[in-house]
Amino acid sequence: MITIRPYTLADYDGLLQVQKEAFPPPFPPELWWSQEEIASHVKTFPTGALLAEWNGEVVGSATSLLVNHADQPHTWAEVSDNGLIAGTHDPTGKTLYGIDLCVRPSVRKQGVAKAFYDARKQTVRDLKLDRYATVCRIPGYHIVAHTYTPEQYVELVQTGKLTDPVLTFMFKQGLQAKHVQPNYVEDNESHNNGVFVEWRP
Repeated sequence: MITIRPYTLADYDGLLQVQKEAFPPPFPPELWWSQEEIASHVKTFPTGALLAEWNGEVVGSATSLLVNHADQPHTWAEVSDNGLIAGTHDPTGKTLYGIDLCVRPSVRKQGVAKAFYDARKQTVRDLKLDRYATVCRIPGYHIVAHTYTPEQYVELVQTGKLTDPVLTFMFKQGLQAKHVQPNYVEDNESHNNGVFVEWRP
């Protein structure tokens, strides 16, 4: 039984354990959520700070903020205020923007990520926002980067000719790809590219 609820600073140990399992070495530990960042999420926009529990155990987290200018070129660090969100969250924003979704490897493909997306869609409806948006990774791109541009890769995934671990999931959730965002975040598998995707109610 998957339960989605807001997280608090008291959940930090569970959230950190999820990050440790989802991003093991050589992923640098300094990029895991810190207590300062979690506290900032909870204080700034608690509605966007979600965790997943499975039989009472924390198995995932998802963090979002409200923005108004997500369509302009940006990096993850810029839109997320380097992970703090306090400096970039706009209470009047009409876009719910996801900066993170993390699921324990042991429970992946069990519906946790879908439950997060269902909750995010409900937040868009409840707050009467225009859309949910994010820039997602394309971790399968490095395999064919010598053959296709990122834009060609997105089209091939969209038409089902290729499968990407993240982008294919986004399409299954009803999100639409709008454009490639170069240099979004340091990510060797995606060649530092992200794909701006959105869902509108």
